[in-house]
Amino acid sequence: MSEAPQAAASEAKAAASEVPRFAHEALAVVLQVRHQQLNVLLWRRGAAPFEGRWALPGGPLGADERLGTSLGRHLATKVDLTDIAYLEQLETRSDPRRDPRGRVLATAYLALVSADADPQVPPDTAWHPVADLPPTAFDHGSIAESGRDRLRAKLSYTNIGFALAPGTFTIAQLRDIYAASLGHPVSATNLQRVLTRRGVIEATAAAARPASVGGRPATLYRFAARTLVVTNPFAAFRPPSLSSAVTP
Repeated sequence: MSEAPQAAASEAKAAASEVPRFAHEALAVVLQVRHQQLNVLLWRRGAAPFEGRWALPGGPLGADERLGTSLGRHLATKVDLTDIAYLEQLETRSDPRRDPRGRVLATAYLALVSADADPQVPPDTAWHPVADLPPTAFDHGSIAESGRDRLRAKLSYTNIGFALAPGTFTIAQLRDIYAASLGHPVSATNLQRVLTRRGVIEATAAAARPASVGGRPATLYRFAARTLVVTNPFAAFRPPSLSSAVTP
């Protein structure tokens, strides 16, 4: 090899070594409707920085890992969570000052757990209402709110409710799940009408057990698809006005 190519190769190698390398972590905004509220899964940090504060589950990206693989590993080992009905990439945070220990990029995922699942989480992990978060570490509170906002938007124009609801449900149960997720009351009649018209839900031949007070058993419904489908790109669920009920 001549001196010129050798010099060029040396310069390229030196330039590459000067490119700053940053740590990268994968985080999960795990949401579930519990006790009529939309909850997020958080674990309490046991070390500085932010010792004692609550954080999203996740951790460092391995040198040979993809982001999704890394997230699955952290969820399984740190919070013993495998009951995820839906997962999608949410956003990447790159503020140089988001971690006081040095620059760390964070890619967050939105993970949904159905209302009938009851994951057994470790003692240092707990569900918290997104509307009433405890003191959080880093920018994790803001990321959790981003996950909530993404879910609310997608409830309007996709069938993403399939990941929040049980396999079969009454319209009243589905209304409660939508209301908890959206943060405002929802009309059961309008919800049934809109989702049936769009082909999002369908009636089954089964019925719920009759209530102790008697009455006609409610029909059980199910989602027509258990994968994400865009059903109406122009739809929006809006909060109720003072003079009318909610209509999707």
